[in-house]
Amino acid sequence: MANKKIRLPLTRTDKEDVYVAVNGKSFLIKRGETVEVPDYVAEVLQRKEEQLASSMEYEAQAASKIQ
Repeated sequence: MANKKIRLPLTRTDKEDVYVAVNGKSFLIKRGETVEVPDYVAEVLQRKEEQLASSMEYEAQAASKIQ
């Protein structure tokens, strides 16, 4: 099992640590610090960001149709 170094940004709106659970293993990832996590945890976080971007794009398109 390989590991990856990641850093979750600390922003004015995102200050809380991020909880990730995969197949019964849980991780609490501190924002603003570089940490090493298993590849599968990094993948879960990447997919979360992709889905968030996709949903924001969908909302913007839906709002533009209303106007």
